[in-house]
Amino acid sequence: MTAASSFARKKVRPSVGKTKPQPGVCRVAAIQMASSPNVAANLAEAERLIEMAVKQGARLVALPEYFAIMGQKNTDKVEAKEALGKGPIQKFLSSTAKKHKIWLVGGSIPLEAGVPNKVRNSCLVYDDKGKLVARYDKIHLFGLNLGAEQYREQETIEPGDQVVVVKTPFGRIGLAICYDLRFPELFRAMGQVDLIVLPSAFTATTGKAHWEPLVRSRAIENLAYVIAPAQGGYHLSGRETHGHSMIVDPWGVVLDQLPRGSGVVIANINPSYQASLRASLPALTHRTISECNANVVEINLESEKK
Repeated sequence: MTAASSFARKKVRPSVGKTKPQPGVCRVAAIQMASSPNVAANLAEAERLIEMAVKQGARLVALPEYFAIMGQKNTDKVEAKEALGKGPIQKFLSSTAKKHKIWLVGGSIPLEAGVPNKVRNSCLVYDDKGKLVARYDKIHLFGLNLGAEQYREQETIEPGDQVVVVKTPFGRIGLAICYDLRFPELFRAMGQVDLIVLPSAFTATTGKAHWEPLVRSRAIENLAYVIAPAQGGYHLSGRETHGHSMIVDPWGVVLDQLPRGSGVVIANINPSYQASLRASLPALTHRTISECNANVVEINLESEKK
């Protein structure tokens, strides 16, 4: 008899925050998926996972990058693109947020770009009434050349140019997508944020090496909670994504994590705890260098020898 795959087996993980939450504490969730080229099937899976998160008390739920479509070809997302405010993916996000009375971060979806053969990789945020309250277009486009493994997002994606922070009942949330994680100046440009939401689809190769250290670093240096929902598994295109969706607290502690497959990562965020950390270690108020005022002295020892 053939053993069931690890994806078929129920994943048993320690439950987070089973006790009653303290005043001001709320539960947030990151959804992990291994999305396919089939939009309808992906939306059905997202709905199932969101319902799981809601049953566990989540009031803010975040989906991964391209949760609605991971195509067999890079151009598949261009064919599935939607105009802002129209289309089945956006309708799903709005109606689901309203139905469950949650704030929903729609991972990222392909929206129309300024040119017909490209898309904007856009993260949309909906409030608990189903209203679109924020949009962030991915700024940094992924490029990788490891011989057999190559990615060139600039061929199908038009980059955004605006840093986006949205005020919510959970605090100020800064939005970023996947490859943005490697650029700490983006997060500094957000100002003082309480949460960072980072929908991603890290490759297995780069994720194994860098995903957790980078996510934890962004939490530590900004003294912010980081909610990082990710794609995690094998896709029909042959691509393998790293998974390890996680929620990290402002001290860099991983509160919950899911290595592979579809599932829900859930944790409590505690504003009082965050405030106490910022009071004890006021690093954010100690900043003295910015892009605007940096006084850089470059010393060229070779030229001095001549």
